[in-house]
Amino acid sequence: MVDHYVSGRVSRVSDEAPVPIIQVMDERWTAGGAANVAANVAALGGKALLVGVTGADSAASTLAGTLSNLSRAIETHLVTEPGRPTTIKTRYMGSQHQIVRVDRENPGAIERATEDRLIAAVDLLAGDCDVIMISDYAKGALTDRVLAAIMAAGQKARVPIVVDPKRNDWSAYRGASIMTPNRKELQLATHATCGSDAECRVASDIAIATTGAAILLTRSEHGMSLFRQDAAPVHLAAKAREVFDVSGAGDTVAAAVALGVAAGLSPETAMQIANVAAGIVVAKRGTATATPAELLAEIGAGRSGLGGAPGALPLAEAKRLRETWGREGLSVGFTNGCFDILHAGHISLLRQAAAACDRLIVALNTDASVQVLKGPERPVQAEDVRAAVMAAVKGVDAVILFGEATPLETITELQPDVLIKGADYSEDQIVGADIVRGRGGRIVRATLVDGQSTTKVIEKSRRPANS
Repeated sequence: MVDHYVSGRVSRVSDEAPVPIIQVMDERWTAGGAANVAANVAALGGKALLVGVTGADSAASTLAGTLSNLSRAIETHLVTEPGRPTTIKTRYMGSQHQIVRVDRENPGAIERATEDRLIAAVDLLAGDCDVIMISDYAKGALTDRVLAAIMAAGQKARVPIVVDPKRNDWSAYRGASIMTPNRKELQLATHATCGSDAECRVASDIAIATTGAAILLTRSEHGMSLFRQDAAPVHLAAKAREVFDVSGAGDTVAAAVALGVAAGLSPETAMQIANVAAGIVVAKRGTATATPAELLAEIGAGRSGLGGAPGALPLAEAKRLRETWGREGLSVGFTNGCFDILHAGHISLLRQAAAACDRLIVALNTDASVQVLKGPERPVQAEDVRAAVMAAVKGVDAVILFGEATPLETITELQPDVLIKGADYSEDQIVGADIVRGRGGRIVRATLVDGQSTTKVIEKSRRPANS
């Protein structure tokens, strides 16, 4: 499957019909469906052996080229069925909002000869896998015969099978280890309401009886729930910072869960990682993937629920994260400071910084460098505490520490697109401005809040209460 995005500006409504007119400014093609699951597996550091069906058309060539450019960790074993179109989902976007989706496909069952070739590929590759991931989009490839053969191949190879289901009769999935449906899919399969936790439990029990699998239920804004036979449910809140696009989020969940299972993680831990990954991709535009660097940043920021110590990333991890954002076309901003006792002036600067870019990295002076700059009684708060507080601020995507007199070395390593500093600095005084300007970036001088400084906060705290 290929995901096709046509983006542009909408400035008026057509005279011919009450529909918006899009002035096209950008067009891009990405891997969709099972191919997007493979892309997510590769992005997370795994190796994917992709088996599926395409047509003998230009869309199939586009998909092959896209996958080849994405990663060497994706090995394709695609079966071609002449006369069958490769599925294309075209989304027309206006001002970041999806206006309409157009699907070009043949959802009918594949031919018997295509089934034979698909089954042969699965039988050949199953023994090389640590997990089998079935991404069922109900596009005709996963017939009863093909599904039965995949289940048999998994049992023969003694590997777990993870299923992202689409069909309403789940008896064909019996033998799976974990199912990753959304609420609508679970409702249709069980004919049971899936609203409250208790209702989801009842519906999942029906699904467990049918499939024998654990049910990892994605529940949109309500997060995820894990249901297993003879075990208490596990519920996780959603982890999205800000939702831009839910396209492909289920693929990311499926990929993360499959990788976790392959690595021997418990279902609970695999679900937690999948929850973090899903929160990352829905904050991006279009079908997207999550990377280990992004997971580490989210976990380090204390937003993951994984029990990781919140705070700063190593510079090397931040650099990898910055490179990932750059490849995705996201602008990366940078600001720095001591940020000892966070006050209204700091928050104002951080808000302006976050508004100036897609992703914001904040560099904090280490305790030793703060003492050099501010004196032996500073900082009031240790660097790990300052990093934890900063990581929890909305709009901050990564936090790092630097111990040099200036952040020049850090800026040189990260190569940000936007450099933000308070307006009390002239542009010529801002360290690293020449580096950012030299690569076509821009400098933002943030408006200051009068009367706000850490020094004044400290002085006021030391005065007698009645003074």
